Amino acid sequence: MKELLLAISILSVKLGDANENASKFQIQSQWLGFEPAKTEEIIKTEKRLHVILPEDYKDFLKITNGFSAPNTVEPTFMKVEEIDYLKNIDSELVEIWGEGDVEMGNVLKKSILIAGKDEEQYFLLIPGENVNGKWKYWKFANWQPGEHEFENLHHYFKDVLEFCEKESLENK
Repeated sequence: MKELLLAISILSVKLGDANENASKFQIQSQWLGFEPAKTEEIIKTEKRLHVILPEDYKDFLKITNGFSAPNTVEPTFMKVEEIDYLKNIDSELVEIWGEGDVEMGNVLKKSILIAGKDEEQYFLLIPGENVNGKWKYWKFANWQPGEHEFENLHHYFKDVLEFCEKESLENK
């Protein structure tokens, strides 16, 4: 995962796409991440949310506690202590979707926003139906109808890298 995040960082800085979201230090160091999250911070968040977060997300947090958006179509990943249920952050969105599509509204009610707070696109973690259930990984944007589901966090970041690589080829 770290190599993937580093490749995204380097390419995004090279393209100039990260300049809008990244700090001067991140641009100079070509790393869009932050200091790793402490295990205690992750446990505290799990207790606050009453969930056990998926292992790949916890692995991501142990690499970087947040990740600046590499371009304008990807969300900024929040620090673990900032994540919360979407219904607590954007209750209006959950309510609107629930009125039009009850099933989607119910999914959004239990989803956890881990990226995109105050942005046009969100990245959501959706717990499985039971404790051992498989988590869902969704990119959800106002400008993109419906959700874009990923198998896991690695596949999401692989998709982001492929998008950056395509942008790089088009800019040559």
